[in-house]
Amino acid sequence: MMHLLSSSISDYRKYRLLEVIPGLMVWATLILSIGLSFIAPIWVMYFIIAYDLFWLFRILYMFCFMIISYSRFRKTLRINWLERIRSLPGWERYYQLVFIPTYKEPYEVLRDSFSALKANRYPLDKMIIVFAGEEKDKDSFLEYATRIQKEFGASFFKILVTVHPSGVAGEVAGKGSNIAWAGRKAREFIDQLHIPYENVIVSSFDSDTCVHPDYFTYLTYTYATHPNPTRASYQPLALFNNNVWDSPALTRVISYSTTFWLMTEQLRPERMFTFSSHSMSFKALVDVDFWQSDIVTEDSRICLQCMMEYDGDYEVVPLYMPVSMDVVLGKTFRETIKAQYVQQRRWAYGVENFPYMVWNFGRNKRMPLIKKIRYIFNQLEGVYSWATAPILIFILGRLPIWVANHRQLTSVVTQNTPDILQVLMTAAMVGIIIQAAFSTSLLPPRPAKHSKMKLFSMIIQWVLVPVTLIVFGSIPAIEAQTRLMLGKYLGFHVTAKVRK
Repeated sequence: MMHLLSSSISDYRKYRLLEVIPGLMVWATLILSIGLSFIAPIWVMYFIIAYDLFWLFRILYMFCFMIISYSRFRKTLRINWLERIRSLPGWERYYQLVFIPTYKEPYEVLRDSFSALKANRYPLDKMIIVFAGEEKDKDSFLEYATRIQKEFGASFFKILVTVHPSGVAGEVAGKGSNIAWAGRKAREFIDQLHIPYENVIVSSFDSDTCVHPDYFTYLTYTYATHPNPTRASYQPLALFNNNVWDSPALTRVISYSTTFWLMTEQLRPERMFTFSSHSMSFKALVDVDFWQSDIVTEDSRICLQCMMEYDGDYEVVPLYMPVSMDVVLGKTFRETIKAQYVQQRRWAYGVENFPYMVWNFGRNKRMPLIKKIRYIFNQLEGVYSWATAPILIFILGRLPIWVANHRQLTSVVTQNTPDILQVLMTAAMVGIIIQAAFSTSLLPPRPAKHSKMKLFSMIIQWVLVPVTLIVFGSIPAIEAQTRLMLGKYLGFHVTAKVRK
């Protein structure tokens, strides 16, 4: 919205109308579902049965995608990517520019991330690390930066340390404004070295991101063999394994559910947005003037910025290579639950991309219409389903049955609906069993401090799926969309990192 404050009142009102649409759809659905359950419960039962069938088939084909994606993931890990890039002529010209933004994260978290960078197989003398801190935490950050330089400075080509000033007009304090500032500082350094922008591959990581040893070799091979590498972002698979053995079951289920969703999206790149840690060309980043600094979800917005810049000639390329991050974990269980909810609400605030797309796609006459429609529909349907589907399936689906029984309405559908829903839920359990099997195969080795029974708890934890879908899915999504609808915009809340 910041970019419209200086525009006409008419433009501001039009954009606000677009911000209202997702939340209005969600609340209209919930209110109608409750109201019609009392007015016409039989017809609502028909709808619920059809809706549950639709979601059952949708989940089944998503699991098929997940299995294929998992197979490609395992195959990718078996390949010697350093050997492959060495077979490419001129591969040595590529530099890796890695952003590690931080705000009050513990040193051990940062050290693990830098250790993983140091352990990767790409030549370290081709790696430029940008350690980006905030002025609000300047003293602590500079102390950590000194320790990082002392321990890792000699390992890489360069570690740049940047401090993002606080209180910059028009900015939302958070990761986006921090790395946008750091990106412009990095450009000054790259310009001094006269390195062509297209030879610099950017990776924007969270502070807890630990890369797989083959991440940069695989990324470079994918980039170098892409027909138009500067017109693409590269999205790895996010695993939340750093502290998975120490985290509670509830947050483990949420984290692995995110991983499985990303797996299904990898086979449908036309639907993909960049998420959390991702990579792209420095040339594209400079062309769009870096990450947008007045929003919360800069990670997904950056690919939309590029799509606008290049009139739709931009894509997200899936990388079947993992980066590992932290499961949400606080000092107490209560802090953990609160932090998990806040994180999910921030992710759900990606709904702010919907008005951006409609507003800007409509003004770009050169972007293919089919691409505009596909991205806008996928965005709107995604946030709508995120907010409504779990509540309709697990809660409101029972309301018309209760009303019909209370009124003693007798019909075939009234008598059979509970049995039909039970069959559908039983079929859905197959998906939960598959998730349990896949999640155990993705786990890192069990630390000695945890007993073998811990693995058993990681299998039965999947009975919590209905709870997580509602409490940490629908509810934060509804709040995020309601805030956008009412103009009560969210700021960026950093998820605290805790290691035991």
